[in-house]
Amino acid sequence: MPKRSSSQRPARAVKTAKSQPKADRPFAPGYGIVGVENGKGLLPWAWVAKKMNRCRTFWLATIHAGQGRPHVMPVWGVWLDDAFFFSTGHKSRKCQNLSANPACTITNDHGEEAVIIEGMATPAEDPAGLERVAIVYKKKYKMDPRSMREPIFMVRPKTVFGFIEKSFPKSATRWKL
Repeated sequence: MPKRSSSQRPARAVKTAKSQPKADRPFAPGYGIVGVENGKGLLPWAWVAKKMNRCRTFWLATIHAGQGRPHVMPVWGVWLDDAFFFSTGHKSRKCQNLSANPACTITNDHGEEAVIIEGMATPAEDPAGLERVAIVYKKKYKMDPRSMREPIFMVRPKTVFGFIEKSFPKSATRWKL
């Protein structure tokens, strides 16, 4: 495969304090979620990273290739530069589904403080980026995901939801990226 120039490489999902996604309320009729006054009750974007970094096992929902039905499985993964990275076998149902339709949803495993990420999964191929992913992955799981020689996917969030059960609906937050 020819090497891409820096102008052809996909942009990295890096958010600085100035470019953090704007928080608002999710649209959920019947749940008592009301508008926002001066950002009162909204969760900060840093809350997402904190919850994602503390989670060991995540739930990945894909669309079953050819059947259009949902498929949900647990995965290991890491949150880095405001994107989620995970690996899976190239023959797995997850990989087959994502090859046909990259739309997916990832959730943490803590329903009382839930993070729900909707986005598109794309193969992570940048060697420098994969090295950074491997460092974080090894610290968390004591293994390098590249050692399996299987695809590593990156999910750039399009929409993220955050819910804290104890303060719901006042803390219900949505970020659109």
